[in-house]
Amino acid sequence: MLSKEIQLEVNKGAMLPLMEEFYTIQGEGFHTGTAAYFIRIGGCDVGCHWCDVKESWNAELHPPTGIDLIVENASKYSETVVITGGEPLMWDMNLLTQKLKVNNRRVHIETSGAYPLTGTWDWICLSPKKNKLPTDTVYDNAHELKVIIYNKHDFIFAEEQAEKVNSNAILFLQPEWSKKEEMTPLIVDYVMNNPKWRVSLQTHKYLNIP
Repeated sequence: MLSKEIQLEVNKGAMLPLMEEFYTIQGEGFHTGTAAYFIRIGGCDVGCHWCDVKESWNAELHPPTGIDLIVENASKYSETVVITGGEPLMWDMNLLTQKLKVNNRRVHIETSGAYPLTGTWDWICLSPKKNKLPTDTVYDNAHELKVIIYNKHDFIFAEEQAEKVNSNAILFLQPEWSKKEEMTPLIVDYVMNNPKWRVSLQTHKYLNIP
């Protein structure tokens, strides 16, 4: 149970439940292959059954950490900082992103879009989930739509999401890791027949890096 003072700091985004932070290579989507510092914020209620970071779901397991320390750590490593989760938009991202921008960082987010958009972003990667659909603010501002393909029906979901996202968003289909042998050939065929889409792979897993 957090003290009232700490809870107030969390509520306004001055402290956040930090799960982990690490410097690595972006493995997915538009910025694949580029160096970035990842900040993983705890807390998610979207509940994807194939989530590979289920330990992020319970925010209470991850200590509230001051954003000044988070920004200080990030600024030592990379010009590009990626905020991920969990679901980072469960929390107010305004103060964290403001401080990162003051430190001249490029600030990206990876989100399901299930909560209204807060924060100032150079790149918004929207990865929508069926059980908790994105809010209009994220659809309207996403730079990238990345749909995870777990089964054949997900292609229908992908097209539904492409209709909702803004017209400038770059469209990606990515096989769910445990189904990659089965789904990757289907994605390749689909993209060749529907070239508005691009293929995304979890290249960091092939490279065996975080």
